[in-house]
Amino acid sequence: MSTWRIARLIAAKDLRIELRSRVVTNQVLPFAALVMVMFAFALDNDAVLTRVAPGLVWLATMFSMLVLVQRTFAVESADGALDALQVAGVRPGGIFLGKSLALAVELAVLEVVLLIAAVVLYQADVAGSGVVLLVATFVAATTGLAFVGTLYGGLAAGAKGRETLLPLLMLPVVAPVLIGATRATEAAFGTNGATSSEGWPWVGLLVLFAALFGLGGTLAFGSLIDE
Repeated sequence: MSTWRIARLIAAKDLRIELRSRVVTNQVLPFAALVMVMFAFALDNDAVLTRVAPGLVWLATMFSMLVLVQRTFAVESADGALDALQVAGVRPGGIFLGKSLALAVELAVLEVVLLIAAVVLYQADVAGSGVVLLVATFVAATTGLAFVGTLYGGLAAGAKGRETLLPLLMLPVVAPVLIGATRATEAAFGTNGATSSEGWPWVGLLVLFAALFGLGGTLAFGSLIDE
């Protein structure tokens, strides 16, 4: 069976589990919305909220992603499903890509909700010329986050105290995504007079980040879960 077919099957399995458990809709989305509301209460200034809206969207995304990643690998570890896949000889690269694809879909849903919340709560506005940049930013950043989340989720899955270990491992690594996605989103929103052309170099950084972790994760995932 090809790696891509394995990836599609793994992704479909993870998404079916989510549809049946509704963890994203019942837990993660309310958590992300609560984070956005708390930011609004903490800053309590329309001008400041509009200026920092891009960064808050991505901060809320990353905090919520920790819940998604922990949930994904908790399901795999609870009944030994990940070990069973290894014993069955399923290619680790296919497992990595499949779980990354499922995580990317869940993150995309989350980010759409957060973007709507930013428009409603923070009065953020996307100019017509910034729509393409915004879509490219979200695609590149979501891909990179999904690869990193899957890679470090697999690394921490078998460790003791993985609930606290995962944030310590993952958050420093995703700092470039936070910076790049925030700057590109600022350009799409026109925050502080930024123009759309200023955002594309940051999108390039996000694409490079996603490519490096996608390739590295595909090659190294088998060794990580073996340990």
